[in-house]
Amino acid sequence: MTGGPSIKRRALRIEQHPEIPLYVFTLAADEVYVVADVARIARDEANRLLGYQRPEKKQHVQQILEYLDGESVLFPNGLIMALPSSVKFKASPGPRSNDSLATSGTLEIPMPASPDEPRPALIVDGQQRSSALAQTRRKRLPVIVAGFVTEDLTVQREQFLRVNTVSPLPTNLVSELLPEVGVALPSKYSAKQLPARLVEMLNTDRDSPFLGMIRRASTPADQKQAVVADNSLVTALGESLNSPSGILFLYRNLSTNTIDSATIRTLVITYWTAVRDTFPEAWGLPPTKSRLMHGVGIKSMGRLMDRVMANVNLKGDDPHGQAMRELSLIKTQCRWTRGRWAELNLDWKDLQNTPRHISTLANYLMREYARARSDAS
Repeated sequence: MTGGPSIKRRALRIEQHPEIPLYVFTLAADEVYVVADVARIARDEANRLLGYQRPEKKQHVQQILEYLDGESVLFPNGLIMALPSSVKFKASPGPRSNDSLATSGTLEIPMPASPDEPRPALIVDGQQRSSALAQTRRKRLPVIVAGFVTEDLTVQREQFLRVNTVSPLPTNLVSELLPEVGVALPSKYSAKQLPARLVEMLNTDRDSPFLGMIRRASTPADQKQAVVADNSLVTALGESLNSPSGILFLYRNLSTNTIDSATIRTLVITYWTAVRDTFPEAWGLPPTKSRLMHGVGIKSMGRLMDRVMANVNLKGDDPHGQAMRELSLIKTQCRWTRGRWAELNLDWKDLQNTPRHISTLANYLMREYARARSDAS
C-alpha cells in the first residue's frame, strides 16, 4: 500500500515496551489527516466489530478550532496514533543519541501512492483535536504526536479504553468494545466485560429473543428493530453475575476464575425467551410504547430473573415451559403498554429509567411473585 512520498520527522524512540516501539515526534496541523485516519466503530456484513472511535462531537471540534484560529496559540495537547509496521527509524549517529530512556533519530512514515489507499496511521486518542487541526488556518502549527507501532486492533482498542478512563466514554461504546479486548483492564471496565460479552451473544445468537434488537454504538440509525439499549442489559446481567445473590453468580468459580458459559447462555436465553412469550404484545416495541423494552423494564425483569430461574430446572423437561409458568404468576399485574400500576400509583408511561423507579418496580414484581408462589403452594 506504500509507494508514495514518505514523511520524515525528528523523533525520540522511547524505551518502554520490548515488542511495541513507541515514538514521540511532531506533525504540522495539515499533515495530521494526511497521515492518520479515524477508526470509527461499526459492523461489517459478517457482524464483526470494526474500529473503536465514537462519533465526532461537532461542538467540541468548533471550540478547539476557535482557539486554534485565535491570536495566540499554545497547544501542548498531543495526539496518540497507532503506526504501521512499515515505519522506519534511524538513530542519530554518535553515543549521545541514547540516554538509556530514549534514542534520538529520524522517523520515516511511508505514505500511500494514491488518495484512494488507506492512510498509514490511526488516531487512538485526540480525534476531536485532529478534526480541528485539519480545519485550522494555522496549517503548519507543530503538533505533538505519540505513536506506537502496531496493526493489532486489539492493542489499539485496549489503549483507547485506557486513555479514556478519566474522561468517561459513552457507556454503549464501552460495552461494545469490551468483548473485543482480551487483556487485563482497569477495574471499572473489567467488571463489565463479561456482561458485555453476554449482551453481544444475545444480539447475535440465533436462539436469542434479542437477536438484532439491541442498540449499540455501531448500530445504524435506520435499524428500527434495535429497541433495547445495550447498557440496560449490561447492567441487568452485571448485577446477576457480580452479586452473590444473583442466579448467574452461581456459575462463576472465583477460586479458579472460570465460568460455566454454556449454562449461563442457556439460562439467559431461556428466561428472556419466556419473558418475550409471556408478554408478546409488549415485546419488540420502542421503549416509548413499551416499558418492558425500556431501561426500567429490562433492569427490573433482570432482577426478577434471579428469583424465577432459581425455580427452573434447566436440565429438566421443558425449561422454557417451566419459566413461562413461573412468569405467569405476575403476568396480570404488569402494565407495560397501557393502564396503571395501581400499587405503585403510576401510569405505565410514567415509569422512568431511574434508580428509584427501577428499585420500586423490581421490588413490586418480586413481592408479587413470592406471594403468588406462596399462595400456589
